[in-house]
Amino acid sequence: MIEYQFPKPILITGGAGFIGSHLIDRLLQIGNSVISLDNLNDFYDPRIKQLNNLHHADNPDFKFIKADVRDDVALNKVFKESEIGTVIHLAAMAGVRPSIINPKIYLDVNINGTYSLLSAIAKYKVERFIFASSSSVYGNNSKIPFSEDDKVDNQISPYGATKKMGEILCNTYYYLNKIPTTCLRFFTVYGPRQRPEMAIHTFVKKIMKSETIPFFGDGHSARDYTFIEDIIDGILKALVKVEGFSIYNLGNSEPVKLKDLVDIISEVTGKPADIDRKELPQGDVLQTYADISRAKQHLDYQPQIRIVDGINQFVTWYNESKTREPGLF
Repeated sequence: MIEYQFPKPILITGGAGFIGSHLIDRLLQIGNSVISLDNLNDFYDPRIKQLNNLHHADNPDFKFIKADVRDDVALNKVFKESEIGTVIHLAAMAGVRPSIINPKIYLDVNINGTYSLLSAIAKYKVERFIFASSSSVYGNNSKIPFSEDDKVDNQISPYGATKKMGEILCNTYYYLNKIPTTCLRFFTVYGPRQRPEMAIHTFVKKIMKSETIPFFGDGHSARDYTFIEDIIDGILKALVKVEGFSIYNLGNSEPVKLKDLVDIISEVTGKPADIDRKELPQGDVLQTYADISRAKQHLDYQPQIRIVDGINQFVTWYNESKTREPGLF
């Protein structure tokens, strides 16, 4: 049995977000000490992140620090006060389309923030580092499925470009400091607590309210939707095997077309979808499709959740959240 307990505290940046809060739940459940650093920005309603924090706020092994990953003073304070052994860097400005509208903030947070964190990691000699990258680094990759060995020099959004630059910085700092580093390329993560602007959350909310849903393109664009529990399993398996510098895809390896996704959501909610057809926006790729053979071989990564089952879990969570917090959902 794999041992996921670590003697030193684990620092998670972006810990109040969708992926971060689920990861903290699991790490605490198996007996780890976790420090969450998050600036609770207003990219979406900060109250949602505060609700995420409530899942573990009373755990004595959990500590929350409200701070920005670009704040060198705050970072130094965190590392000085706690003997951190592991850092998992999830904090970022997320989203492809907003990055086209306001690229400067993406460059600042995703590149300068990553640089600040890497500098602190080098200074305080942590034992292992995981960087959350993205399938966006592949752009409109001509080779299907997307492999870690593919050339990734043609991102089509500032967000994708910042994630590629993050990987480059990680590689450089590994070369200079030899701190074992793993980059994980996430493929369209979904599930309970998913950010409100993402497709599945938006579609469920609008279909439940009998509102029109934005439908981009002809419906044949596809995404490799990956359920949150599978992503958390992948992160944990990567965590115990951080060696040298590595890159892994974490996806489901079963792309779902947009038109099929809408049909599944309609079936699960029991309500028809009223579609508002729009052109495919700039920055949106036509398809994502993860080759996960490397992660299977080296990490024993095995995604389990089918899209229908994942949507069912999301809709259940959404209905419960809407009842508890009607002003937010």
